[in-house]
Amino acid sequence: MKPAPFAYAAPVERGQVLSLLGEHAGEARLLAGGQSLLPLMNLRLARPGLVIDLGRVGGLDQIRTDDGWLVLGAMTRQLALERSGLVARGAPLLAAALPLIGHVATRSRGTLGGSIAHADPAAELPAVLLALDGEVVAESVRGERVVPARSLFLSALTTSLAEDELVASIRVPLAPTRASAFVEVSRRHGDFALIGAAVSVQLSDAQLCEDAAIALCGVAEAPVRLEELERVLLGRRLTDDDVLAEASHLATTALDSAGVVDASAQYRRRVAGPIVVRALKQAASQSTSVERAE
Repeated sequence: MKPAPFAYAAPVERGQVLSLLGEHAGEARLLAGGQSLLPLMNLRLARPGLVIDLGRVGGLDQIRTDDGWLVLGAMTRQLALERSGLVARGAPLLAAALPLIGHVATRSRGTLGGSIAHADPAAELPAVLLALDGEVVAESVRGERVVPARSLFLSALTTSLAEDELVASIRVPLAPTRASAFVEVSRRHGDFALIGAAVSVQLSDAQLCEDAAIALCGVAEAPVRLEELERVLLGRRLTDDDVLAEASHLATTALDSAGVVDASAQYRRRVAGPIVVRALKQAASQSTSVERAE
């Protein structure tokens, strides 16, 4: 299929992008990697009057640290993040999730900001951002604002970003000592997750949980934080059978209140517990391995 007719702009400066967004708010769509927008346009599920190509805009593809944060430009390619030592050290959960996104060919074009702004409920990166308590830095002609992940994702393909806002960067707290795991179930490698679990934990020398962050994708209209389970894990050993049994139960009951009503809701609730348990085990094992290596 072919997209509906549209105008095209390829600005080279961020200010030009913001001006175009302000002038064409509600009609313009930003083109980052094109892995999400172009299929929607080809199916005519999206009919923007203006497509603004960000490919020539400088300064949007950085990877750096700043005062305890890992700062990632919105146009940073997913493959560049996957191969970054800074990401592997500073945000191990993000590093764990990246290889599961599509294939190398799609990650070489797909961008971090594009996936976050697209807000597909089955996508890995929104769940990772939520689990890491990350933030989005959005810009418009009205200025800059910071949007926490907890208030960013509203429903499927819908965020709290205004129509004239550009995602300039994404930042997450540096967490080099946390143990992390991302586990998902999909029909084939590279497919969107039917359900995925992002786990990031801080463990003591005695392997007791001092802090936990757990988010699921593919189970609701937006990624879901399992806050009750996070509280239950505090002070406990993740490898204990009773802890894992309780984690499985809480993961399942959390989805009962998440409003999942699609045809596969029953299946997803059935596998949510085992997926979370597997992710917790992987994180605990990773922490033990790191401790032994040191």
